Amino acid sequence: MAEQDILSELRAHVAEKLTELDGVVGLRRTEEGAAPYLFRQGDDLSQLVLSPRYPLSTTVSMLQKRYPEARFGIVARGCDSRALVEMAKRNQIDPERLYLLGVACTADEAAECHCADPAPDLEQWPQAELIGTPVDGAPPNPIVAEYDAMSLEERRVFWKRQFSKCIKCYGCRNICPECFCESCALEDPAWVEPGVLAPPFPTFHLIRAMHMAGRCVACRQCELTCPAHIPLTVLYDLMRRDVGGMLGYVPGEDREAAPPLSLTLDEAPLLIKLE
Repeated sequence: MAEQDILSELRAHVAEKLTELDGVVGLRRTEEGAAPYLFRQGDDLSQLVLSPRYPLSTTVSMLQKRYPEARFGIVARGCDSRALVEMAKRNQIDPERLYLLGVACTADEAAECHCADPAPDLEQWPQAELIGTPVDGAPPNPIVAEYDAMSLEERRVFWKRQFSKCIKCYGCRNICPECFCESCALEDPAWVEPGVLAPPFPTFHLIRAMHMAGRCVACRQCELTCPAHIPLTVLYDLMRRDVGGMLGYVPGEDREAAPPLSLTLDEAPLLIKLE
């Protein structure tokens, strides 16, 4: 299904849902550019677009907290749906007051992001629909296989070269739908010295990677935002793989599964086994 056809169908569905919802969060394009927008009944839906991709879940979280009685909709791709699942577990959104207008990515879009699950899982949502035809997941990022073949010293050199490009703009953190801590360790001078570029290797990026363990849903926004073109998704792919292998947990897969890194040993005897 072509993107223009998906977009036309999406606009029709949004118009229908706006008769019963307080608004639908989507991407709106005007002469000034594209940005998140709360569409309401009577708005010009010809301005509703699907690209460039942008995480809208943070906008929904802010709206729900500001208007605790309102019912909103959100235009969500597969990665957006997974992000919302993890946000729901951490009380950042209320899924009972959210209608998911799910959009299936095309095969080209899935390949661009190396996405294994390019369509929203509607079973995770009490109120949802799917627009477009789901396609098969894309093969993994080939850079991960190249990394696996490296020696330990080669891996150290690889990351030192990549992280040396960092200008500490915080773009990766600010765009991430799973970064919502009230106090950020990356701004704590005890961990990250202010005014130093590039930040000390490898503390800055490994702190964030550890915070993303059990949270990263492979939306790729951190890498797309990075002005230094650091292959951040390789780092988070590796973290996500380790969490899956050691703890049997896939972020965004199951809204009922408790995040393993938030549990005590007594609460998670099947997830963490001590020899």
